[in-house]
Amino acid sequence: LDTPGGVERLAGYKEVLAEAGLEFDERLVVSGDYSRASGEAGAERLLAQAPDMDAVFVASDLMAQGVLAALQRAGRRVPQDVAVGGFDDSPAALDSRPELTTIRQPWDRISAEMVRVLLAQIGGEDPAAVILPTELVKREST
Repeated sequence: LDTPGGVERLAGYKEVLAEAGLEFDERLVVSGDYSRASGEAGAERLLAQAPDMDAVFVASDLMAQGVLAALQRAGRRVPQDVAVGGFDDSPAALDSRPELTTIRQPWDRISAEMVRVLLAQIGGEDPAAVILPTELVKREST
């Protein structure tokens, strides 16, 4: 939660809950550092705090790989018992078993926009925020 991406993903989660008429439950949120190990540790905490959970949205595909490992050790099947969704549509999403449902980011546009914004800032313009569209990629984990 110390990165803009983490803050925005949590805000999006809360927004979707509110739109669905569901309450935010803090015990269903754990923080990590985008690594596989933190995804594994986070899933273990979630399993202890909410053993009846049936879905997990993870802030990165690499973390989601850790979640899958922790769920498998706990005897939970994906997606039959717990659906898992990642974020990035990185190679880790395809290397996972089952393959991860994930959110795809437009990496080429992100790179181009970063360069454009940086050059504009070097040229004296104020910093600008850019929000780009994402895409849900459905695979075997949901």
